[in-house]
Amino acid sequence: MNTDSGSDIRVLKCSVAYNKYGGYCVPTSSQHRPAAQAILAGGVWEPDTIEFMVKHVGDGDIVHAGTYFGDFVPALSRACVTSAKVWAFEPNPENYRCALITNDINGLENVEIRNVGLGSRSAVQSMRIADDSGRALGGGSRLVPNTQKDDGKIFRDVDVVALDGQISPKAKVTVIQFDLEGFEKSALIGAMGIIRRRRPILILETLPDDAWLAENLFSLGYEVSGKLHANSVLVTEQASK
Repeated sequence: MNTDSGSDIRVLKCSVAYNKYGGYCVPTSSQHRPAAQAILAGGVWEPDTIEFMVKHVGDGDIVHAGTYFGDFVPALSRACVTSAKVWAFEPNPENYRCALITNDINGLENVEIRNVGLGSRSAVQSMRIADDSGRALGGGSRLVPNTQKDDGKIFRDVDVVALDGQISPKAKVTVIQFDLEGFEKSALIGAMGIIRRRRPILILETLPDDAWLAENLFSLGYEVSGKLHANSVLVTEQASK
């Protein structure tokens, strides 16, 4: 199914596609992106990452940041036990709207999708949502210095929050996955309360520098245990049980 609403930017332009995990609302603007193309072809984007998260979530919650249009959400939701949740974060407004529809298509009731990015503290941050030609970056949208301003077609101001302020300290988080286009370190800083309490498995697209890792994660017993596609997996002895 495809929607075509002319030039009205308020109207969401999207397609609906399906794979073995469920249905997805894919934004038309970024259908050239590799993750979107995989889903539109009936495939799965980063299948090894999804399968690893499904296998290791146990009886806890998942934090999934960089949700895009929700291409991981159906699989992660159904892997959780009845009492657990998926906490999903997507700052790009169009991607967020699509992720909400993906959630509805699949009838998921244990997913909390929030239209914010994750960082070290609450702030308003500029996000690059398109290249210089105006072509959407889709899942490659990224936070940039706040000096970048335009008419909203290439950059967009978004809300950024610390993960520690978004989830109850009592929540049992067993997996944190950050696909944040280089903003992982800042998001980890804002999640250190959860990380210290729960020692969840960490799946990071971009690793912080060695000195920061040594001081903040390796000191807690974390080690890099392997790779999933472009992602690094960090675990402790506690998390690996």
